Amino acid sequence: MSNKLTQQEINYQVWKACDTFRGTIDATQYKDYILTMLFIKYISDVNKEKRADYLEKYNGDKERVERAMKHERFKVPEDSSFDYLYENRNADNLGELINIALENIEDANRSKLEKVFRNIDYNSEPNLGQTKDRNRRLKHLLTDFKGLDLRPSNLEGNDVIGDSYEYLIANFASDAGKKAGEFYTPSQVSTLLAKLVEPKEGDRVCDPTCGSGSLLLKVADEIGSKNVSLNGQELNGSTWALARMNMFLHEMDNAHIQWGDTLNNPLLRENDSALTKYDVVVANPPFSLDKWGADNASADRYQRFHRGIPPKSKGDYAFITHMIETLNEHGKAGVVLPHGVLFRGSSEGKIRKQLIDENLLKAVIGLPANLFFGTGIPATILVFDKNKGDNTDVLFIDASNEFENAKNQNKLSDANIEKIIGTYKNWETVDKYSYVATLDEIIENEYNLNIPRYVDTFEEEEPVDIKATQEEIKAIKLKIEEVEKKLVQHLEALGI
Repeated sequence: MSNKLTQQEINYQVWKACDTFRGTIDATQYKDYILTMLFIKYISDVNKEKRADYLEKYNGDKERVERAMKHERFKVPEDSSFDYLYENRNADNLGELINIALENIEDANRSKLEKVFRNIDYNSEPNLGQTKDRNRRLKHLLTDFKGLDLRPSNLEGNDVIGDSYEYLIANFASDAGKKAGEFYTPSQVSTLLAKLVEPKEGDRVCDPTCGSGSLLLKVADEIGSKNVSLNGQELNGSTWALARMNMFLHEMDNAHIQWGDTLNNPLLRENDSALTKYDVVVANPPFSLDKWGADNASADRYQRFHRGIPPKSKGDYAFITHMIETLNEHGKAGVVLPHGVLFRGSSEGKIRKQLIDENLLKAVIGLPANLFFGTGIPATILVFDKNKGDNTDVLFIDASNEFENAKNQNKLSDANIEKIIGTYKNWETVDKYSYVATLDEIIENEYNLNIPRYVDTFEEEEPVDIKATQEEIKAIKLKIEEVEKKLVQHLEALGI
């Protein structure tokens, strides 16, 4: 029987380590410290095992060992390893020592980890408390992680650590609510989105609001090959760092993840005058983002908003148009947004009309409510395709009533996902579930894409049998009278 460490065991132990911070620090703050420490522990253990293997191979010849270690995927300086930090866990300047270790790891791995740790400060008084409390928490954290043996030979499989990282990010999003949920797309929704855009080996894939990188990785999983170019941009600095670490742990070292505001300063460019084009673009942008940059949109140097400028208080169509403009001539895009994008008027209505007239919209899929962290509202997935050819129809799917009830939020089951994908691939009308609408029908509806206009899910109630209901009421009244008589008898017997 194997005694190797499973993903579930890592999940349990690391989530338990969070108890050091719970109740005193908000989850949106301590998640970075937990996940970064898991990262340090993992690369330290991998490095330690590699060194031990080379020592055995070269009969203890340290000079040959050092030469071999220089060719490894990443480097961990001796005074930056987890073991070094654990040995110094009682130091008065423990937070400072951890910060220095992170700087050294960055310097030793510039091409892969440059600037990844610039937003994390283990010596932060506002986040971790005054010196005594801070040192106590950090010591506990190191002690909690000491028992995790993350050497590759001790792990059940190659993906264990990457999958655990995903699990923890998801749980932090759940624990912290909306603030953390802004950068995390639930796994089942990511799987669905990845299948809808039908990625293939060799594709260039982009997520312009990539968060922790989970959606990009799900697309790579769908392809089933590392022969894929993953690209993303993220506004939040600490979340951008998580994405870089997440890619590294999934051995996607060549992923190109930029830090900045996609709408106001897109950084994924071929050169200064042109945005990079992709085969696949996916996103779960912040819903109805206020103050997204409408004031400067008319002067956009990349002319992304030529169809119109979305309202200042709702950036949904700003993200949609950015995604469309970064597709190549046969590219596909899938985006998760609130239902308002389907029917809101004014400038959004004009943009929606033009996208449909250009024959870019392929499918509209309504999702169940309460799928996302921090919001109970139902969302929709829009699929765009630059290679629809002569087919001007649009497929509508109402999957809002098909889900699994979970403790804190609803979930899409594998069966729910397969039904959506099957309907999408078969391009079929299914009674009370889907409808293939013609362009003429959409025009007749004045380009309103509200799903109930196309998919009739109304269920007629069974007719009420008046006579049977009256008899049932009569029987209930007789039972009540009997119970009341018995109650009076009992009360009399008790002298009440």
